Amino acid sequence: MKKNLSRLFFCALVLLAAAHPLCSGQTKVAQEPIDQYVVEVFEDSKGKLWFGTLSKGAACYDGKKLSYLSTKQGLIGNAVVSIVEDRKGNMWFGTQSGLSKYDGKTFTNFSRKEGLMNNQVSDVLIDKKGNVWVGTWGGVFRFNGSTFSSFPLPTPNLQLLSYQSTMNWVTEIMEDKRGNIWFCRDGYGACKFDGKSFTHFTKKDGLASNNVQAIQEDNQGNIWFGSRITEKDNPDPKSRTGDGGLSRYDGKKIIQYPAVEGLSKNETYAIHTGRSGKIWIGANRVGAYCYDGKKFTLYGETDRADLMPYGYGIQAILEDSKGRIWLGLSGGLFRLKDSKIAHMGENGPWE
Repeated sequence: MKKNLSRLFFCALVLLAAAHPLCSGQTKVAQEPIDQYVVEVFEDSKGKLWFGTLSKGAACYDGKKLSYLSTKQGLIGNAVVSIVEDRKGNMWFGTQSGLSKYDGKTFTNFSRKEGLMNNQVSDVLIDKKGNVWVGTWGGVFRFNGSTFSSFPLPTPNLQLLSYQSTMNWVTEIMEDKRGNIWFCRDGYGACKFDGKSFTHFTKKDGLASNNVQAIQEDNQGNIWFGSRITEKDNPDPKSRTGDGGLSRYDGKKIIQYPAVEGLSKNETYAIHTGRSGKIWIGANRVGAYCYDGKKFTLYGETDRADLMPYGYGIQAILEDSKGRIWLGLSGGLFRLKDSKIAHMGENGPWE
């Protein structure tokens, strides 16, 4: 997802796209971005690539051309933060205006009117049983095909800072290999649901921060967490520093990486397990890391000078079926090409 807009026009999207110079006085680039903020990247079962944007809806590259699905075609909202596909090939789009299901021809939209209860969707998961889980800024809801029901999450025992107000924001939902459902929360850490009970993971247990923004399981069953700095919400600009970054849970303990630049006391909004098992991590203002099980390799060079020196707000990472690494940034869509983070505009180059 997805993540830091507290100073942008999306007051309701606080923290969905890391703030940088594009917020004001945007620099002219060689090719028009597909959108200024790309916060989701997804490949469907047919090999089509989908990109969630914050103002143009869902962009789709079918191997030949780029097209958009927006409110003009029937999408419920143009701020698309989550994209998934169900068993029947229907596409589901989580937006800041509600949830849409698209069968390739028509949209079925869900909002408060249809019982969603909170229109600000942050993540959608379709689990192995076909259940649809919807994370929102007001908790978790499950859809059984006809109705929505609330899925209350217990509150861990921790002390909140006086200005914290996003604790009910469920940022990401993941199902692990064993069928456990994990919930990331912006203020309450993360919790695992095994079908009967919950297990909490917070800063007391070793997380870098209780404001968890990303989660991913690797091929060995380790759970990786990306988090943001809680203190960034402090109304006093001089006090906006603290702990955040990357954490890994090996089933027994949580490990952090303070020796790696940008992975500690920083913000990580995107983690992705690649096809070969390598872990890709976005480090705010630093770049993208690749972890091969032994070392971290940084990719920080870009062909977009306007992103620097403020660096990268990496919102989404995907390795597609062809082995290409795609990056959704605060600044547009990018791809790792010749070890450089290269901008991909509306006209590509796609191959």
